[in-house]
Amino acid sequence: MAIVPRIAVLVSGSGTTLQNLIERIEAGTLKAQIVLVIGSKLNIGAEPRAMSSDIPYETIDRKSFVDVASYSRKVFELIDQSQVDLVCMAGWLCLMQIPDKYRSKVMNIHPSLLPAFGGPRMFGRHVHEAILQHGCKVSGCTVHLVDDTYDNGPIIVQRAVDIGDKETVDSLIKKVQEQEHIAYPQAIALFSTGKLKVEGRRTRMK
Repeated sequence: MAIVPRIAVLVSGSGTTLQNLIERIEAGTLKAQIVLVIGSKLNIGAEPRAMSSDIPYETIDRKSFVDVASYSRKVFELIDQSQVDLVCMAGWLCLMQIPDKYRSKVMNIHPSLLPAFGGPRMFGRHVHEAILQHGCKVSGCTVHLVDDTYDNGPIIVQRAVDIGDKETVDSLIKKVQEQEHIAYPQAIALFSTGKLKVEGRRTRMK
């Protein structure tokens, strides 16, 4: 059954992905409602983006918690209170333990074609630097469901870009971000249909 999902967005940085979702929703090209934004540390760029759109914003500082389990419980406590249908990690850098009720209801976007160049310490600029150092001819982005391991859950959407002979880290970041801004709304739209199903490591539409 199709829904207009109530979304919590989890952020750790500037909030460019959050801003893209806000703009898509405001333009009517993405049917969703962002009801909560959670930041993993103090004074990040995502906060004023949420506040300027009148979206409730909470900071839950990862440094204030002793382990992944206690941090995850606090984050999902707030998510529960907001009656969220879908959790979207958007530049979120914290490992999480996903409660059973949210299995297949948490997404992340990663700036490579997973399973290549994922895992611990593979985030942001580090990913693009590693891709260029490896001499790859293509890169891209991946939206995937989240489990308890970094960058490991079933893939929903991937979009690829060519890497030119004179590609720089900055130019590759720009190319990939353009595709990220298409891929995440696509994945949310697929979730909204109610037909997105997980079979092992694969997602399918049923």
